[in-house]
Amino acid sequence: MVDRLANSEANSKRIQVVEGCFGAAGQPLVIPGRVLIGEGVLTKLCRKKPKARQFFLFNDILVYGNIVIQKKKYNKQHIIPLESVTINTVADEGDLRNGWLIKTPTKSFAVYAATATEKSEWMSHISKCVGDLLEKSGKAPTGEHAAVWIPDSEATLCMRCQKIKFTPLSRRHHCRKCGYVVCGPCSDKKFLLPSQSSKPVRVCEFCYLQLASAGGGTGLDPRSDSYSRSGSKYNNVSDDEDEEDSSD
Repeated sequence: MVDRLANSEANSKRIQVVEGCFGAAGQPLVIPGRVLIGEGVLTKLCRKKPKARQFFLFNDILVYGNIVIQKKKYNKQHIIPLESVTINTVADEGDLRNGWLIKTPTKSFAVYAATATEKSEWMSHISKCVGDLLEKSGKAPTGEHAAVWIPDSEATLCMRCQKIKFTPLSRRHHCRKCGYVVCGPCSDKKFLLPSQSSKPVRVCEFCYLQLASAGGGTGLDPRSDSYSRSGSKYNNVSDDEDEEDSSD
């Protein structure tokens, strides 16, 4: 079915419409062999709160963006290669139902469908596309994934020291390795996680020690000269400033 649609005019037109909805700021989506499998609105669990996002499943990528005008205009386009995707179901909890995790080496997050049937269909189609891609390429499934960030609302205290309470002055930060919500003093180091960034990223003290002892990789200690030149003992930049689109 996918092979039959790959070069059809109807499929190309559907993809062109999606491409047009993202405008000039979006990446080109029409390439030979690409097929639009399906689309729909899913609730994405973001750092601040759950938000509605428009998702498009192609046979090789998953695309999502912010909804500006439904079915007409989207922005902040994100493209995820399906070869790197692993999915796992999420248990229902309160108002958050029919969810699953989308995990990649760069970014991992939870999404929720409106119904159990919709969840089943999404997960089935994604799994089929990933399986077909891996079979064609001969590659093994991705073994390493970025941590799913704990939402801000689930932590009133630092999840590492369990002492510092978050306030407008004592701000929340996220460890890029474990996804915990932590305070500034508990996340005052950075470590190079190549799958996530070409530059060292914020990690908590616990993960820093584990990473440093495991492989002797590239870490930055705030007490070192190279780090302290940034101007303060603790890098008290919020996650929104730390990393583009980290709140999404």
